[in-house]
Amino acid sequence: MATHPYCDGIRRRDFLRVGALGATGLGLSDFLCLAEAGELKNAKATSAIFINLAGGPSHLDSFDPKPEAPAEYRGEFKPIRTNVPGIELCEHLPRLAQCADKFALLRGVSHSLTEHQMGTKYLNTGNRPLPSLEFPGYGAVVSKELAGARDLPPFVAIPKTPQVAGVLGVEYAPFSTQAVPRAGQPFTVRGITVGRGLTIEKIERRQKLLTDLEETFRAYEKDSSLLKGLDRFSQRAHDILSSPRASLAFDISQEPPSIAKLFPESAVAQSCLLAVRLIEAGVRFVSIDHGGWDTHDKIFSEMKDKLLPELDGGLAGLLTALELKGLLGTTSVFVTGEFGRTPKLSTQRVGRDHYPRAMFVLLAGGGMKGGQVIGGSDAKGEAPASGNGISPDDVAASFYHSLGIDAAKEYRTPTGRPVAIVRNGTVVEELFA
Repeated sequence: MATHPYCDGIRRRDFLRVGALGATGLGLSDFLCLAEAGELKNAKATSAIFINLAGGPSHLDSFDPKPEAPAEYRGEFKPIRTNVPGIELCEHLPRLAQCADKFALLRGVSHSLTEHQMGTKYLNTGNRPLPSLEFPGYGAVVSKELAGARDLPPFVAIPKTPQVAGVLGVEYAPFSTQAVPRAGQPFTVRGITVGRGLTIEKIERRQKLLTDLEETFRAYEKDSSLLKGLDRFSQRAHDILSSPRASLAFDISQEPPSIAKLFPESAVAQSCLLAVRLIEAGVRFVSIDHGGWDTHDKIFSEMKDKLLPELDGGLAGLLTALELKGLLGTTSVFVTGEFGRTPKLSTQRVGRDHYPRAMFVLLAGGGMKGGQVIGGSDAKGEAPASGNGISPDDVAASFYHSLGIDAAKEYRTPTGRPVAIVRNGTVVEELFA
């Protein structure tokens, strides 16, 4: 899966770099997460898949078309009907149009952060960023609240993620594969599938995991809570590295043809196939990074030829495969970018710029009712159709609700500061009607 420079000069591979404590996820070769039991009441879902559309997809040219708007707003694409009367999508999402009954669209989602990194933090935590606090991403919270099998990583990022453990500590950081699978081929994950004749025993004798971690984080060795977290990581890593079940869970070549054929050969589609397989095996949270949506110019060729078809094939395959496996009801699916894009086209560049005042979010599974549109944007896609629209905080509260997690629950920082999972969010009740 390619890395893309954002227009503001920050490269995605820098923003998502693996191994920086408190800033990004952590690679499998370093350490893996420890899941702990949490409070769970009235849960609909027991796992989740998050797809990050990095760069900010245009809402008008995907899930919120405006065919009646002036040409400089509506763009080149035409809407098509879906299998749900009254719901239309962009013409380049034909497979998703045929499974619109499986997902809900939130339109008129709105915030005010126009910069990539800040918008990404907001949409990956449900909390507006603060300079004094690193909020945990969705995967870290789910890892903490939902207990999982000890020989499987609870939080897997394909190939990496901007979500961090934040105040929850290193033990809840993601396991980042750092690679994407290829169709029909066993997926070799560094540290799980070991090549060149290496065995777990040889690796352990050569270099103890805890020694690696203490060396990596020597600057933090006075922080006893960190060392405790690293020690738990090393114990968990040993269990996973030694587990035949973990190795098998990552091998997409084991999927039956009836499932594999649902997924095109693109990197994002094969990542979606891997996500389904991991969820079926017992992984609690899988994130997928699908970048390239920072379309300031050549927006229609980029979206028509690559971005929309890749998302269409991968996400439609994911939703269909989950349903066929009987997993859609117990898996919450969350698809979003960090913002939308300007409704009025830049005719000189043939592109759209950053625009957080109106965007879409797609949700499915986990007791959330599909086949509906909640909220809306105005006639030109410039703002919510009424009021302040739906906030990212509201989306987060709803997502956690689908998993039986109380979004108002508070954690404590090492200094005792209380931190709510979501500070300012209200569940969107229509999702669960």
